[in-house]
Amino acid sequence: MNPPGRYIAIEGPIGVGKTSLARTLARDLSARLILEEIDGNPFLQLFYDDADRYALPAQLHFLLARYQQQREFAGRRTEQAAVADYLFVKDRIFAGLNLAPAELALYQTIVSLIDTRLVAQPDLVVFMNARVEVLAERLRKRNRDFERHISLEYLDRVASAFRDFFFEYDATPLLVIETSAIDFVEDSDDLRDLTREIERVRTGVQHFVPRKR
Repeated sequence: MNPPGRYIAIEGPIGVGKTSLARTLARDLSARLILEEIDGNPFLQLFYDDADRYALPAQLHFLLARYQQQREFAGRRTEQAAVADYLFVKDRIFAGLNLAPAELALYQTIVSLIDTRLVAQPDLVVFMNARVEVLAERLRKRNRDFERHISLEYLDRVASAFRDFFFEYDATPLLVIETSAIDFVEDSDDLRDLTREIERVRTGVQHFVPRKR
């Protein structure tokens, strides 16, 4: 049996462009695409309307949906490469940001009951970073109803939490990309540079800051 293909997980704060990059990479690498099922979370809109009340059910729905999806992927992993627009363990970032202490304790108890050995481990994680004002502009452009009222303060907290998480992350090879000044969706040169860097990284932690043209 041939070994499984390379599995790449794309991560970063809200609005940074994870799904766009995952779709583009999957197309260019002829890879399987694994997308987080955001629209299927019935508590997400409620969370943005009333975070204190709905943070826990929204978080648990994401946790269990991601777990089920990752188990299914791991059980059917083939020699075809795969690209996902999320990393399973990032769930704890939003849990730490949004849950009250008692809710976080319950969340951690549930996480401890999950067999993470059944979750596929990426061969590479790509962490996309961007300035808060860039994230806000990208959210404005994609114009999702439930994201229209996300504050700059919350975006800043999310972006800081992601940077802190990946500063200490060492479970897999990691590529950190500063995306504030690039547009890989519209600019083929930016996409080519980015794809070349992703294909090159195999071990350790690498940083990629694209040069402005």
